[in-house]
Amino acid sequence: MSGARFEIEQKVMTITLDRPERKNALTFELYAELRERFLALAGDVNVKAVLLTGAGADFCSGGDVHEIIGPLTQRDPRELLEFTQMTGDVVKAMRACPQPIVAAVDGACAGAGAILAMASDLRFGTDRSWVAFLFVRVGLAGCDMGACAMLPRIVGLGRAAELLYTGRAISGTEAYQWGFYNALCAPEELHARARESARAIADGPTFAHAMTKTMLREEWAMPLEAAIDAEAEAQAICMERNDFRRAYEAFVAKRRPEFQGD
Repeated sequence: MSGARFEIEQKVMTITLDRPERKNALTFELYAELRERFLALAGDVNVKAVLLTGAGADFCSGGDVHEIIGPLTQRDPRELLEFTQMTGDVVKAMRACPQPIVAAVDGACAGAGAILAMASDLRFGTDRSWVAFLFVRVGLAGCDMGACAMLPRIVGLGRAAELLYTGRAISGTEAYQWGFYNALCAPEELHARARESARAIADGPTFAHAMTKTMLREEWAMPLEAAIDAEAEAQAICMERNDFRRAYEAFVAKRRPEFQGD
């Protein structure tokens, strides 16, 4: 068993990390499967959005101490680099797949689990969903799987530095106040709220959403003038699509547009 479930319903793929007895801790096999699943989404026309969550009371507690961290202490430098590149490839695949990713986070969201939430496009949490980037606690740097690039853009440089240097856990309320979570939900309402968000995205203009995600990624390293020019080209391409015409026709007819993604 890989430790995850993958289900598609109403254009939304739900990825459930499914090792609740281990707080959904990641294994070598689960890392690899997540990478392959997110890579495959680039060509999956049936999936318009992704919901990422954990089984039971937790999202993900990070890499399994016994199944990953212990074995890593016995690997040679080449094998260690292969592992860190593979884990980074998971985040690359998450950011490169055209479908927006919504994370529903309850309980533990720690280490690589916090990275998976960070790499999602939207994050919904609960009061009891604590977040911790734990790498320093196991003698490692905070620069893991893109954390030093992405986390400051979400919570700010000073706050990201605090989390990565100290490894301290922040509560769901603090994570929301810092901008890590888009919203806080009651635990019993979390999955419904996150799924509602994913469904709304899936019902929207698929090509345009994919363009937005692409530009959010590519404009990180662009000067403002170059970003404005790139957005002009991107928006002009979207205006060529049928969904743009459908939106106009629906507006004229005073009805809600039904986007088809073309």
